[in-house]
Amino acid sequence: MAGKNTVQKVEEIVAPFASELSVSIWDITFTKEGTDWYLRIFIDKEGGVSIDDCVDLTHAVTKPLDEADPISQSYMLEVSSPGVERELKKDWHFEKYIGSAVMARTIRPIDNVRDFNGVLESYENGEITIKLQDDKRISFNRKEASYVKLDDFNINDF
Repeated sequence: MAGKNTVQKVEEIVAPFASELSVSIWDITFTKEGTDWYLRIFIDKEGGVSIDDCVDLTHAVTKPLDEADPISQSYMLEVSSPGVERELKKDWHFEKYIGSAVMARTIRPIDNVRDFNGVLESYENGEITIKLQDDKRISFNRKEASYVKLDDFNINDF
């Protein structure tokens, strides 16, 4: 596994167990909060993720992660759903949710605005196009976004 980052190593270890349990890996993060490190595995499946799904995957991967030891320091393992307002990060996330209500924040303002709500109209080669409420469209590269999340609360506004 030389040359791979921590998240890639963890994903390689966890993926077969997720598949076996009929869940998909939405995202994996490894972050420091205060003095503690957190390995967070976000899982998804059709119909939604239950607490049992999270518990089952936690039990399945704890020993293999300990044995492979891809992380040198101690950490807390958390397995959860990405939630209703899940952040879209990977190409397949954007492609799956074309036509869905989203909220986005850009790093730099576009026409003096950084926060946008609308419908994800297209995603191609990293270029995101959102149809806003007033039928205007805003386009920007994924690298220019602080985040793009599903906006389940405003879905009926469009």
